[in-house]
Amino acid sequence: MTMDATNDLIGEGTGLARLELSRADITLFALDAIVNAANPTLLGGGGVDGAIHRAAGPELLAECRTLGGCPTGEARITRGYRLPARFVIHTVGPVFRGGGQGEAELLASCYRNCFRLAREHGLQTIAFPAISTGVYGYPKDEAAAIAMQQASLAMRENSNLSRVVFVCFNEETWQTYAALI
Repeated sequence: MTMDATNDLIGEGTGLARLELSRADITLFALDAIVNAANPTLLGGGGVDGAIHRAAGPELLAECRTLGGCPTGEARITRGYRLPARFVIHTVGPVFRGGGQGEAELLASCYRNCFRLAREHGLQTIAFPAISTGVYGYPKDEAAAIAMQQASLAMRENSNLSRVVFVCFNEETWQTYAALI
């Protein structure tokens, strides 16, 4: 089963772009790209990273091995392989260490770099998980505010971008994002 529409949708239009919120499995979205909250090796892991690697199949891991990893705050793009999304944009969010070690700028950089790759590759639709809010411990409310700010900027700056979906794995995360839309 693939999704091209979201469940529990809250949407907002910004110019031609549309911002959406969904409680769903990000691996089911048939968009131009989904974003992977990856670790620096890009070789899979737990949470959304593991789910994306499992759904995409071993070809994704093989391509990721050729990339040489990814530093925190940066992003890399691969094909989607067995996913309904054409591409996976991998980004490495910061581990939250109290907020005084540049975590907010690194997290914003994750989103900026994902949107930059989307623009460079002519992508119109993209779905994001809640980057760094799982085992990396970033407070959900602060992370959601950064995500929304960067999405709003990207939607204004990239006329090719038509749809940005924030995919929340659980109710708590969904409620946090919903409060900001």
